[in-house]
Amino acid sequence: MILEIDAGNTFIKWRLVCNNTAVQSGAVRTPLFEPGSFDTLAEYAIQQVLAGSVAGVEFERALVDVCERLWSLTPLFARTQSLCGRVKNSYADPSKMGVDRWLAMVAAYDRAECQVIVVDCGSAITIDFVSKDGQHDGGYIIPGLRLMQESLLRNTAQVRFDESVSNLLYVPGTNTAEAVMHGAAFTLNGLALSIRQKADAEGAQLFITGGDGALFHKMAGAGQYLPDLVLEALPKVCLS
Repeated sequence: MILEIDAGNTFIKWRLVCNNTAVQSGAVRTPLFEPGSFDTLAEYAIQQVLAGSVAGVEFERALVDVCERLWSLTPLFARTQSLCGRVKNSYADPSKMGVDRWLAMVAAYDRAECQVIVVDCGSAITIDFVSKDGQHDGGYIIPGLRLMQESLLRNTAQVRFDESVSNLLYVPGTNTAEAVMHGAAFTLNGLALSIRQKADAEGAQLFITGGDGALFHKMAGAGQYLPDLVLEALPKVCLS
């Protein structure tokens, strides 16, 4: 059995894979992760742990300790590469690219084997373009929905965050909190429609993942929403 882990800035997601099938999964908020977070999995005969992390060096060290304590093994960490299979990185220094972006691109291209657009809607929204021959043509990094809202609410003294205001409404707000929340949703909706138009115009397959991926998928009205897209590429990237 294999334990696959996607450690992001907001959540640490995991799943157990047996015979290429996910049999159990879960998540913990990254700030709440502690050495005992995986103790409930100690009963499983885990033979390998594969991880992709943008959660920092301290998390990696903690995970190494956990794996050695629970299963007497050392986890393998995915690293961003210049080449994996047919996918070629555009970065002069691949280590400067978050491994979650790389994993999502590799997984999407392996699924489609054609031109793809990969959108990961997390704390930040990353949009990456991969040509039909696997060349990464670059991408965009944009503040995520929550980050857009919080940056205004945090930096504007007279604005107060109102959790009761729906962030799914696109109508103009009639108070400041609504204007911020609805404005962020309006921006995300416009981005989703723009990416869909680009995918349609270029004949690219659109893949969407991340915590706000389901919302982006609904707004775009197209593409595939795959919440475990990053996890899918862990075996290939970790073992190549």
